[in-house]
Amino acid sequence: MTNLSGPTTGPTIAEILDSHLQGSGSPTRTARAVADAIEARGDDGTWLSTVPREELLAAAADLENRPGARDLPLYGVPFGVKDSIDVAGVPTTLSCPDFAYVATETAPSVQRLLDAGALYVGKTNLDQFATGLNGTRTPYTVPRGVYGNGMISGGSSSGSALAVALGEVPFAVATDTAGSGRVPAALNGIVGYKPSRGLISTVGLVPACKSLDCITMMAGCIDDVDRVMSVMAGPDDRDPWSRAAGAKHSATSITVGLPPVEELEFFGDDAMRDAHLAFRNKLAHVSLAPGGHMVGVEVADVSLAPFLAAGELLYSGPWVAERLVVFGDFLAEQPDSIFPVVRDILRSGEKYSAVDAFTAMQRLQELRAEVGRLWQQMDVLVVPTIGRTFTVDEVLAQPIAANTMLGHYTHFGNLLDLVGVAVPQSTTADGRPHSAMLLGAALTDDVVLTLAAALLDEPRDSGVDAAVQAAVSS
Repeated sequence: MTNLSGPTTGPTIAEILDSHLQGSGSPTRTARAVADAIEARGDDGTWLSTVPREELLAAAADLENRPGARDLPLYGVPFGVKDSIDVAGVPTTLSCPDFAYVATETAPSVQRLLDAGALYVGKTNLDQFATGLNGTRTPYTVPRGVYGNGMISGGSSSGSALAVALGEVPFAVATDTAGSGRVPAALNGIVGYKPSRGLISTVGLVPACKSLDCITMMAGCIDDVDRVMSVMAGPDDRDPWSRAAGAKHSATSITVGLPPVEELEFFGDDAMRDAHLAFRNKLAHVSLAPGGHMVGVEVADVSLAPFLAAGELLYSGPWVAERLVVFGDFLAEQPDSIFPVVRDILRSGEKYSAVDAFTAMQRLQELRAEVGRLWQQMDVLVVPTIGRTFTVDEVLAQPIAANTMLGHYTHFGNLLDLVGVAVPQSTTADGRPHSAMLLGAALTDDVVLTLAAALLDEPRDSGVDAAVQAAVSS
């Protein structure tokens, strides 16, 4: 297996579509290339199941022969799905073989992609029961990050990140309850987009914490994010958290909130600290040009304290007990089938009372009000996605402590109802990935994505933006 030194993302969605429509490629050729790439890597911990080669090629050929298929927005574009999300006829395992079942219905989020002409490739690996941010909590092959040197892939959406970072698919469906869609993106040098909760239906997702869960995506660029969102997002009456998108970005400037440097934590990783501070220094010089006019960036000092206080409630508070709603019976009946660290985390939820839950809910509401006032001072909060990296051996030696450090900047995201984007930003001096995380208040997705695109020197296609808005508002 090749020892990689960073992401080797393949063609973008736009490039794949262009090849399919202009004749230089076809869905069948793309499917063959995907199958070849996965086969060449072997069992590297990315995929838990894939569509057999001949079936994948047959699905691509059927698509080519379908009347009107060439007009579909994701015609022949391959993608992967995290194995906590249902695809009809395919086992949903949550990385726990004894929990697995064969889904009878495809999740609406995935069905929208299929209806748009996308080509389902397979199910991607994850930390068991989507409990973890490091990618090692699996009975299957433990995946490694694309920067080599034994580094973790991050989790829980470990396989989704790797499938994109290895160039096997241009995007993959993931989830994010506590950072699961952003941490692995950061560790593999790609974009991890956690939209505002409710924009993508969570029907067909096996919940980790149903009140916090969010279906997300991994991609190589913001244009791919926009194209996928234009298809995957949309109201769903079966999802009680479903809601329409917020307004488009139209201001002449974006105010970026930066916490005081002394409030940032890098857990002794000086190279990561240096990389992030260098990134902060360039923020004031970012130029944005949506719609053909320049937009400036202003900087405001904003305390991170209430955000971090909310994050501490996630695993040191009663929300861990919410995992028992789905997994409590299985824990009681088949405890030995559960990965040891995951089993301990689930059992820790048994100690909380209703009084504990209400106390924490009241405290969280206080913090939400405090954070709500901070959004009056800024449009986007910018922090590191992760404060340091870990090797697989380091995580196995201290599984709880390492996981807590990985979630330092992500645990509060859904508790505070935020949108978040992990944006790759070069590397540290010793060659490890550095990622900045852009956070916004609920339904400010367009503002956050506009800044993310600028940081990646990407123009945003106004036509795609319009399609996104139409899709999520219909």
